[in-house]
Amino acid sequence: MTDMRVAIAGLGTIGRTLARRLADGVPGLALSAVAARDEEKARGWLDEEGIEVPIVALEDLPAHADLAVECAPAAIIEQICRPMLAAGKQVMVLSCGALLPRPELLELAKSHGGRIVVPTGGLLGLDAVAAAAEGTINSVKMTTRKPPNGLAGAPHLVKNNISVEGLNEPKLVFSGTARDAAAGFPANVNVVAALALAGIGPDRTMIDIWADPTKTRNCHVIEVDADSASFTLSIENVPSENPKTGRIVALSIIATLRKLAAPLRVGS
Repeated sequence: MTDMRVAIAGLGTIGRTLARRLADGVPGLALSAVAARDEEKARGWLDEEGIEVPIVALEDLPAHADLAVECAPAAIIEQICRPMLAAGKQVMVLSCGALLPRPELLELAKSHGGRIVVPTGGLLGLDAVAAAAEGTINSVKMTTRKPPNGLAGAPHLVKNNISVEGLNEPKLVFSGTARDAAAGFPANVNVVAALALAGIGPDRTMIDIWADPTKTRNCHVIEVDADSASFTLSIENVPSENPKTGRIVALSIIATLRKLAAPLRVGS
């Protein structure tokens, strides 16, 4: 069996971590190309790391990869997804909140035999939520608490003139649906979009977001009530170099890629 060719779109904190791991060797997977906004900077980093792969334009990814991992700003998700899906290839999407207002990407995948893969990322329990969704889920509620610098600059905060600077106690900065949260916090709460996609959708999945100066980790609590089970899940993610993203996100990508290429798959 030939290795699955994996390209990385975006060489930020997550993209670099993933590139290192793939370059070190993961059975069944081969790093085949990268795409980056600043090609000169990307080439300098790749040379520093001793990683020899071509830097290609987003529209050229299908010629180099079976699967592209989106590690880029949500604003360019279509530029990454459309060429790959139209070619019947796979895209692993981290900015899954950007999928909610773009159902046409799913239709593109369906019509051309492509596939969109959403990794678990900084969440847990998506297997349980997806299983419960095969029956009837009555409600899904998520509560997220992040250090204030992990939320700073989010469009919802800017639009509503909500400050998270100098807090000395937790502050509720959002309460509403996953759809609205994904739009208002595109770089901060992709986890709730993944939860919504696994369960009862973005308009019935609810979330409270707190800027909490007492926290040093990104904390998520999920409460699910279904006809098959009721459960509460809690996770505290250590932030990466980018405070908006947990360290576990890059590891989740690698674990998901392993599943796609491995002879044994554990979990749904």
